[in-house]
Amino acid sequence: MARLFGTDGVRGLANEDITAELALSLSVAAAHVLGSAARDVGRKPKAVVGRDPRASGEFLSAAVIAGLASAGVDVTDAGVLPTPAIAFLTADMDAHFGVMLSASHNAMPDNGIKFFAAGGHKLPDAVEDRIAARAGADWTRPVGAQVGRVHTSRAGQARYVAHLLAALPNRLDGVRIVIDGAHGAASAVSPEVFRLAGAEVYEIGCQPDGLNINDGYGSTHLEHLQDAVVTRAAAFGIAHDGDADRCLAVDHNGQVVDGDQIMAVLALALKERGRLADTTLVATVMSNLGLLQAMTREGVSVLKTGVGDRYVLEQMRAGGYTLGGEQSGHVILLDHASTGDGVLTGLMLAARVAETGRPLADLAAVMTRLPQVLVNVKGVDVTRVASDPDLLAAVAAEEAGLAETGRILLRKSGTEPLVRVMVEAGSSAQAQAVADRLAGVVRDRLTVPV
Repeated sequence: MARLFGTDGVRGLANEDITAELALSLSVAAAHVLGSAARDVGRKPKAVVGRDPRASGEFLSAAVIAGLASAGVDVTDAGVLPTPAIAFLTADMDAHFGVMLSASHNAMPDNGIKFFAAGGHKLPDAVEDRIAARAGADWTRPVGAQVGRVHTSRAGQARYVAHLLAALPNRLDGVRIVIDGAHGAASAVSPEVFRLAGAEVYEIGCQPDGLNINDGYGSTHLEHLQDAVVTRAAAFGIAHDGDADRCLAVDHNGQVVDGDQIMAVLALALKERGRLADTTLVATVMSNLGLLQAMTREGVSVLKTGVGDRYVLEQMRAGGYTLGGEQSGHVILLDHASTGDGVLTGLMLAARVAETGRPLADLAAVMTRLPQVLVNVKGVDVTRVASDPDLLAAVAAEEAGLAETGRILLRKSGTEPLVRVMVEAGSSAQAQAVADRLAGVVRDRLTVPV
């Protein structure tokens, strides 16, 4: 049976896959699993609940809050805030856990449920599986004064903004920035904190109506941001996704600066300040080879993890590292946040531009992105991608042809039933040709008989 939880919580079509009944059941299960430490010492568990602006979040958050309170958890309903804000508030308010309703960069009809442990940390797979196993099980219902109480608070935004400002190494006075909020959870927070830090801010994608989240704006739709940066003669622009746990950028020429380049810029800034723990960056196997080459040249070690910012975070916490992330723009600054934070990342990038007086394009040029091609192959047996001998032999032959000028990665998707074929090479044409050949081998060897 497939796991209920994916790489980032439970996600699907709202009111079909992600129903009020599921939200209620999972919240009750989470109350039992994540609230047990409080009950063991005779205390009532406390939880913080937030959501992004999508319409379905209104009834889903109501179901989560009802489930938690019915299971004896005192709940602070923080309303619409970024995912990293809920992680921060979970720690800042000394809550036993947090819950966020969001489908991140997915289209509006989707939604999702993710949980944070005490301290604002993402849950290990084993704990998520315990919650999934507990959902729907019999339980003893508290009564009287033992039921949970619900407190609605909108003070979380101010606390989060103050936290972000305290993390800044320098002000942003004189820096002109365009912010694309994806009509999402950071539409109010991100422009506010940048202005308070001294930046001149222009906003796009910052008018959420419950239906327009990620619709043509945000980190997966950069065209409007590219136009706005050039038109406004801005120093650069940043784009969030729907729940603002990621950040991509656009330089003054309108060129995209991805998560790998952002990590490269921040790694050198932290190294210069003596804040890059063990002179090490943590990235995933999907990071561009150009990042690895640049960091080697600059004397920074790179540790690679599986795909997913949760695995980056696990490695960072285990080794005490301060910087890690993904090409997609999930960047973790562990000195200041317990998870990826797109607003914090954008602030730190802006701080580096202000501190050095150099254009973002110049700072990002520390690494050269190798052409990268990704081909998704559907309708195949994903369980054999790492064991089929003919496929492994084909990969080895292509790797020998690339030598040190590129690399290949084949993996099964963590969110869909398909195999991802990623190839980097010295030219786009070469990368595409290798990817197409290997995708053909995947289809020939792993296609499931009808």
